[in-house]
Amino acid sequence: MKAINKVASVTLLFWLMKITATTLGETLGDFISMTLNLGYTIGILVTLLFFILSISIQLKVKKYIPVVYWLVIVGTTTLGTEISDFIDRTLKAGYLLGSLLLITGLLTTLLLWYRKYKNLEVYPIFERNKEVYYWVAILFSNSLGTAFGDFLSDNLGLDYLTGASVTGIIILIVILLHYLTKINHVLLFWIAFVFTRPFGATFGDFLTKPVVKGGLDLGTLNASLVSCGLLLFMILISHKKIKNLSS
Repeated sequence: MKAINKVASVTLLFWLMKITATTLGETLGDFISMTLNLGYTIGILVTLLFFILSISIQLKVKKYIPVVYWLVIVGTTTLGTEISDFIDRTLKAGYLLGSLLLITGLLTTLLLWYRKYKNLEVYPIFERNKEVYYWVAILFSNSLGTAFGDFLSDNLGLDYLTGASVTGIIILIVILLHYLTKINHVLLFWIAFVFTRPFGATFGDFLTKPVVKGGLDLGTLNASLVSCGLLLFMILISHKKIKNLSS
């Protein structure tokens, strides 16, 4: 029986959806913990439950289904927001230490993945155990991206547009390196994956924070609804592309 791929291919649409999903993760995570005033501990429990439910469905399906896959991505970005804020604001460890802890977790996961499979290829993925490594690495990278984005704004004092510009420039450099050099494409993927998270996070903060702090003051609920609408639109495009390929 031929194995069927379980994850999204890395295209321009993938990166647009990733950025939108990370923006949604930032605003929705803040909506749960701050707007609803549930706190970071309850926020982690709520988002952890959503992540467990979505990843359970993803691991059970036999092929790549865009709406299921991107629900898990949203789960990792939302849970990542809560994990980062919990480390900083509840444990008082700070975003710098939090970033170091999370990058250690990410590198350890990638090392274990490489030792078992002798590669870090992210597409296609057929095997269940390899997919588990894939999702653990994504959870760490999204949590790391959140912490790094907050480090830029809170520790370095950059406004939200400047923070988004810094991470945007890094992403642009990675794109140029991909097309103009022979640097390993898997390495570049994970660098881009990490830095699209703070790009989305700082853009989410730009949408939600007060005008006096450099934001648009849309509020966490309105910003989440806008991001959710955009992501759903792109998910529909993904399903349509798959349908056209299979017909």
